[in-house]
Amino acid sequence: MTPPLQIGVYHDNRLIEAIQSKDKTSDALPRLFDKILKLYTINGLYFAKGPGSFMAIKVTYIFLRTLSITKNIPLYATEGFTFNDNKPIKATGALYFMKENGKIHTKKIDAPLVPYDFTLPQTLKPTHFSSDVEPLYVLPAVSK
Repeated sequence: MTPPLQIGVYHDNRLIEAIQSKDKTSDALPRLFDKILKLYTINGLYFAKGPGSFMAIKVTYIFLRTLSITKNIPLYATEGFTFNDNKPIKATGALYFMKENGKIHTKKIDAPLVPYDFTLPQTLKPTHFSSDVEPLYVLPAVSK
């Protein structure tokens, strides 16, 4: 099961609204941002650039990059591990994305792990993000 899309609205780096959607990212982002843009003035866009679902990463990046360009809003990104306390992230099958010694790789874990929840921080730390917003695609090794 795919974790729900989460959007946090922050004022003075404090979470003031948390929004979740179980809809497809491609359906949810335009609908949710239409509402957000009507309610708030956005001074920055912060997102997780991966690793994770390739399609969700692509859709999120293209949507937010387009919004950033058209509305002249700065865009910042970080790794998904920022939002799950550096726990393994499900890749495919028995493979999980892991971050060890500062490097991201895939690792086979035979016993299924209980999925670690991604959570929006109560306080946004802009220093955890950078202007390097290119999607982070970590491809699992292909084996015969």
